[in-house]
Amino acid sequence: MIGVISRVESAAATRRALLDAAAALLDTGGPDAVTLRAVGARAGVTRGAPYRHFPDKDSLLTTIAAEALERLADQAQAVRADPHLPPAGRLQRALSTLMTIGRRRPHLYRLMFTTPAGDPAAIHAASRAAGRAMEEFLAIVGDLIGTRHAHRFAALLLTSAHGIADLEASGHLSPDKWHLTAEELISTLISMIDQQVHSG
Repeated sequence: MIGVISRVESAAATRRALLDAAAALLDTGGPDAVTLRAVGARAGVTRGAPYRHFPDKDSLLTTIAAEALERLADQAQAVRADPHLPPAGRLQRALSTLMTIGRRRPHLYRLMFTTPAGDPAAIHAASRAAGRAMEEFLAIVGDLIGTRHAHRFAALLLTSAHGIADLEASGHLSPDKWHLTAEELISTLISMIDQQVHSG
């Protein structure tokens, strides 16, 4: 039994090392830098080890995206449970968390919103994680404006946040040009939505 447990733990440690190596390669070089051979070399495992855990590159990338989406869902859940933030503040924090990923890890950010590919298990995990993250975000939006309008305005907020993040990344949303920050734009949008829903 001890031998079986140690083998399971060893396999789990190898898988974790491969995922960490792949995430680091993604951050520095984008998806093209993530090959199973390069990941194995960075993780310090045998050449065949990556193939025992991931059938192909797409499955590996999809697993990275799934983990990132799970972390995002955890963060959104924690934000929603924060008793010190009002509903608008929780929504601002949730969107700021998302945009921070876009700023600090742009390749991962794009991967999180790419259609998952690879083996069915990886796709299922990514789809489940994306669904959970969406449910948490919808709940945060619903806490501010009510569930009746949550889907419509959640979509508006997410597409706006993506556009803002893209403009900021390309340098077209500089404070020198527009005299405001991405966070101020999001705050304005939240205020406009709140006013429209509660005055209509």
